[in-house]
Amino acid sequence: MALRPPSFSSGRTSSQSGSNVLDYEIAGEMASALGRAGRRVEETLALLRAEALESEARPRLLRDAAEAVHAYFIQRELCGMRRHEAVIREYDIPKAVLVRLGAK
Repeated sequence: MALRPPSFSSGRTSSQSGSNVLDYEIAGEMASALGRAGRRVEETLALLRAEALESEARPRLLRDAAEAVHAYFIQRELCGMRRHEAVIREYDIPKAVLVRLGAK
């Protein structure tokens, strides 16, 4: 059984319309994934900030925050955003988290 993309009456060929629809869907998924990653960064940083500096849970919270920030940076790069300085300032990402990512 062969599947064909739906045809639209816009004057374009069905393969052009199908690829435009696919591009639109991919862009939407990328934006959604970026939003989810950003919310995870906010959540993990809030938990980290709420914990005392000398707490036993702090190393785990630092690790979780670093993993969330790393995933967010990767998702941003997949969306074509390569510079993270503004995001680091906006989220106020602590140096302790950035050091775990290899930043100096």
